[in-house]
Amino acid sequence: MTLPYPPNTAVMNLPRRDAKDKLLGRTRYTVDEGSHGMLHAAARRSEIASGRIVKIDVTPALSMPGVKAIATCEDAPGLHGIGIADHPLFAKDVVRYHGEPLAVVAATTLAQARDAAAAILVEIDPIAPVLTMAEALAKDAPLIHPDWASYEILRDGAARGGNVAWEATVVRGDTEAAFARDDVILVEGTYRVGRQSHVPFEPRAVVASYEDGRFHIHTSTQVPWTVRHVTAKVLGVPEAAVHVTVPAVGGGFGLKFDCSLEPFAAILARKTGRKVSLVNSRREEQMTCLSRENADILIRSAVTPEGDIVGREATVLMDCGAYGGEQVFLTTMTAHTLGGNYRLGSVKIASQAVYTSTPPNGAFRACNGVYNTFALECHTDEICKAIGMDPVAFRRRNVVGDGDIGATGQVFEGDVLGPMLDLAIATYGPHERAKKGPDGRLYGRATTVGTWFIFVGPSSATVNLNADGSATLVTSGVEIGSGTMVQSLPQIVAANLGLHPDAVIVKTADTDASGRDLGVGGGRTTVSIGAASQEACAEVRSKLLAVASQMLQTPQDDLVLTQGRVEIRDRPGSGTTIQTVIAQAELDHGPISGSGAFTAPGIPAMPGCAAGHFIDAIDIPVFAVHDCDVAVDPDTGKVEVLAYRVIQDVGRALNPRAIHGQIQGGVTQGIGYALHEEITINAEGAFDQTCFSSYRIPTALDTLPIDYHLYEGAPSCGPLGTKGAGEVPILNVGATIACAVANAIGTPVNALPLTAPRVLGLTDGLSSGLELSHLSRHWHENTIAFSK
Repeated sequence: MTLPYPPNTAVMNLPRRDAKDKLLGRTRYTVDEGSHGMLHAAARRSEIASGRIVKIDVTPALSMPGVKAIATCEDAPGLHGIGIADHPLFAKDVVRYHGEPLAVVAATTLAQARDAAAAILVEIDPIAPVLTMAEALAKDAPLIHPDWASYEILRDGAARGGNVAWEATVVRGDTEAAFARDDVILVEGTYRVGRQSHVPFEPRAVVASYEDGRFHIHTSTQVPWTVRHVTAKVLGVPEAAVHVTVPAVGGGFGLKFDCSLEPFAAILARKTGRKVSLVNSRREEQMTCLSRENADILIRSAVTPEGDIVGREATVLMDCGAYGGEQVFLTTMTAHTLGGNYRLGSVKIASQAVYTSTPPNGAFRACNGVYNTFALECHTDEICKAIGMDPVAFRRRNVVGDGDIGATGQVFEGDVLGPMLDLAIATYGPHERAKKGPDGRLYGRATTVGTWFIFVGPSSATVNLNADGSATLVTSGVEIGSGTMVQSLPQIVAANLGLHPDAVIVKTADTDASGRDLGVGGGRTTVSIGAASQEACAEVRSKLLAVASQMLQTPQDDLVLTQGRVEIRDRPGSGTTIQTVIAQAELDHGPISGSGAFTAPGIPAMPGCAAGHFIDAIDIPVFAVHDCDVAVDPDTGKVEVLAYRVIQDVGRALNPRAIHGQIQGGVTQGIGYALHEEITINAEGAFDQTCFSSYRIPTALDTLPIDYHLYEGAPSCGPLGTKGAGEVPILNVGATIACAVANAIGTPVNALPLTAPRVLGLTDGLSSGLELSHLSRHWHENTIAFSK
């Protein structure tokens, strides 16, 4: 696409317009909403992980002071989900996880609502919970969903059965033949990761009202249109009866990429005729967090002595908890993360979402890419050790480049990852041998590669040109803290219309005012909404220049928009102001506006090699190279990250300062995942880590300034050649730290987080290997589709 302006016009370090208010605490989030007469809601949740409901009696609670309404499963009979409709709003007949909602109460005060929720009489006959994936996949394991076969299928094509909610597979080439070759070395690795909690500043929160036969949902979400759809589905009303608005969101990281509290508040609003607020307490937020899932991974590779990967088989088990949720979709991503990075002669991958009697999981920044990259890069180092090859040289030999095919057969464009790896070594120097320092600590370094994707899909935008020369951008985008709505989108609109970004007003998400959108996540906002905005601007620009052409008696092609003016090309100061042209346009035709739309281009995969996938190929791959130095104290197991460096593929960096912020934050969040953040599930099926005293997120003392380089110029269908920059910074962190620790201590790492006790077990030789006996070494035996 030929642009009517130089692309670099859009590039600037525009500061955040919302920074001062956020720093001063003046920004109003959903959790800050309050009004006279608003009711407060509280949930009664299950205190056991599995059982049959005998009785839920709300009668005593209804008569308590201040109580206005109570809702239970009778008020929301519908099921919802992704791929399959398996999730009720309230537990009905059975309880499937600790913390599952049984009822919600609306009362005059929050204290009254909580007291009444506690007073609801609940009787449940306990059933032995299935707490691990090994238990769930055991022969004759009790079924979490005995009626799984009767659920509504929302997307065809996946194998399901027993406690496997969803299976996605890739079969390309003949791995049996590759593994049978007499000139290959077989390398096997097993890996395990735990859950990670998002911990946004603002917990999940909603204020709902019911007026004129419609629900108004004011909520802290990344996906206003999903909230609209799910609320309507579980309440059994038309989607047009649900209106969703979203103010500034106090962080999400994927936690708010699904509908959560909104339908509960909507029901109570309809029952009471009053506005109802429902906010998770910090404990509820932690105990029912839609965490990054725990996972078990087995990888087997056949590699030639020269370092070619001729065959790879892998199985990834993802614990989706009691309901399928986002993990059903995320089974797709294993093909492009575990199966990414490297050229593979043949490949088989199975990715399963497994039901357990634990809280449901969800999306989290770079999702399963984070742990698949950890497993893949640890496995890669183990291959290098097995064949005696330098790890950087092995990666440089095998990373995907222009014309190479990915796991599902898509053809990559451009040499990106290889030059990024070259840049890392040229910038940071070659690796030195791991050593023991004079302080007794063990020092190691690692360089890893990673492949993620930009989650493109339907977006729309409208641009209205105002009489004062400003423009209003109307989309369903949400400002979740990344700065996209206050930096990159105004910059794109401003560059298209010859304005300063300060003259671009960005309306907050409102499903009654804007077109449909998939939501904010997966690094998609700048790309998808930006592309739609650019198309809307093209219509505005065409209308504006048509009027200006008449006014200035100059062909449109000779006119340019710059600094709030319409000028004749190469004649600075000529022409007139945009306001003057707008005034004439309104007299001649009416106000100027334009609309635009965007959706996934649809890069093809190899026919027939992927099954159960929501995305067969990735439209915009995005790559990362990370490099770090660590020191390990062999006496305590403490790991210190001494230096951390990032080479990030960004396409075109519209706002380098904003991307730097994402890199600093993403790597810090990754350090928490790699070293500190651990969730364990006790015998009752509840998390042991209920608050910040037991769940340790990184503080300022745990992070460090991140050295970074923005790699520009890789192919992208994004506007101005952009790629999303918010997801990928966390992708390689667990992998890079784990590989560096392994190099330092001379022992393979196969589990995260690397807490001090776990590292001490490795250095002392006390940790036994990770066998994962519930996974067969015969790949097909781990699948449903190929097991017969």
